Amino acid sequence: MSVQTLKYFVNGQWKDSAADKWLDIYDPSIGEVIAKAPTCTPEEVEEAVQAAAAAFITWSRTPVMKRVKVLYRFRDLLEKNIDELTYIVAREHGKVLAEARGDILKVIEPVELACGVPAMMMGESLQDTSSGYDTVLYREPLGVFAGIAPFNFPGMIPMGWMAPLCIAAGNTMVLKASSMTPMTTMRIIELWQEAGLPAGVLNAVTCSRHEAEILLTHPEIKGVSFVGSTNVGLHIYKTAAAHGKRVQALCEAKNHGLVLEDAALERTARGIINSSFGCAGERCMALPVIVAQESIADELARLLVKFARELKIGRAYDKDSTLGPLVTKEHRDSVVRWIETGVKEGAALLLDGRGKTAEGYENGFYLGATIFDNVTEDMSVGSEEIFGPVLCIKRVKNFEEGLEIMNNNPFANGSVIYTNSGYWAREFASRTHGGMVGVNVGIPVPVGLFPFTGHKRSFFGDLHVLGKDGVRFFTETKAVTTTWFDEEEMKNTVVDTWEGSVGGS
Repeated sequence: MSVQTLKYFVNGQWKDSAADKWLDIYDPSIGEVIAKAPTCTPEEVEEAVQAAAAAFITWSRTPVMKRVKVLYRFRDLLEKNIDELTYIVAREHGKVLAEARGDILKVIEPVELACGVPAMMMGESLQDTSSGYDTVLYREPLGVFAGIAPFNFPGMIPMGWMAPLCIAAGNTMVLKASSMTPMTTMRIIELWQEAGLPAGVLNAVTCSRHEAEILLTHPEIKGVSFVGSTNVGLHIYKTAAAHGKRVQALCEAKNHGLVLEDAALERTARGIINSSFGCAGERCMALPVIVAQESIADELARLLVKFARELKIGRAYDKDSTLGPLVTKEHRDSVVRWIETGVKEGAALLLDGRGKTAEGYENGFYLGATIFDNVTEDMSVGSEEIFGPVLCIKRVKNFEEGLEIMNNNPFANGSVIYTNSGYWAREFASRTHGGMVGVNVGIPVPVGLFPFTGHKRSFFGDLHVLGKDGVRFFTETKAVTTTWFDEEEMKNTVVDTWEGSVGGS
């Protein structure tokens, strides 16, 4: 099998890197290297920043209606090439085909949102704020933004959450693509080119944390959008904010789902399987913990084990696979160690995914669905992010005990309740700490019209990705107050201290 050598993208050109270190990109379904990505040098990262800064001068002054025409063409190209992009995601990441296609659909959705930026950037105005004075509020682009993307959604996050609103609003971007899954991003950049995006507006590198640190302190960078671990996110937030930059840092999660005794149990169990083991658990909106009311916990556990055993482990790009591999051997081994930790901590192992593989592809990075029962609050397996196909069941007496357990967790991306009671659903939505709440919805990610609203240690910053928050993050407001002198005012020798800026004067 030939191994592709990847390039970096600066000022509209694909360039060979002078890197002395290269990153292996795997097909996790078969465990073989399919590409090598450069650890771009500091000089190459600087080159990308300078290209973006130069492009901002022209792009920011391009009429917004003209900017979004590029996005309309880009959207059409995404739809035209969705099958190819789906395969690339499946091949380099390990998502099964339905999940990989969803990754690309979640690129298209924010692009469609960004096509509406002309309306969302509209400002406000008021005539005669004082006599003869009018004030207009504009939204303007800021400059160069940095996007630092994770491995788990190589399409949706860099090319859906980060680039479209940034670019449509008139900014430019330097994107640090994931070092594990850069091929989807690079192929989508080619579609940006085909759509007519001017050189320098979007630039992309692959590099280590050392080179990425440049983006956090560089004077040309006005803001940083990051998705990844909490420790790294907190560092990025502190460092970039200390250098006067806007930051949105989306971090870890340990989402819990509360199952009450009145829930539609079989449908609930199927929803939990999808939420817990979809994308092999490698998503921050997975549902890795179920808090079950004791009266139905035994039956729910039985159903979960039954349905989990129906998942078919296989190569990500095989049509009948429903559980693909993990992204790398190192990550697979990390999840295995978490399973061993759960056993040592005394959790009841109902279903063990260790040692499972796809027949004929034993070198792939596979792990079967794993379910722990009787997980207690002193067990780390039930409180820390694992990021793999591992589900923990905690048992509680009632709603109040379940809610308390959920709210004690330091992470608060999403929280879910399964119930047929409108009363308990309303109580839950009001009192849960989760930023995205599901009522009988296991993955409560809203459509892109709404922001992705993680709370607590799942998010650092003020303005979230997507929705109106996303537009505000990539723009700043400017208020312009105007007056025009009539003949009498031209003769006036005395100017009021506040020059008409006191309302009603």
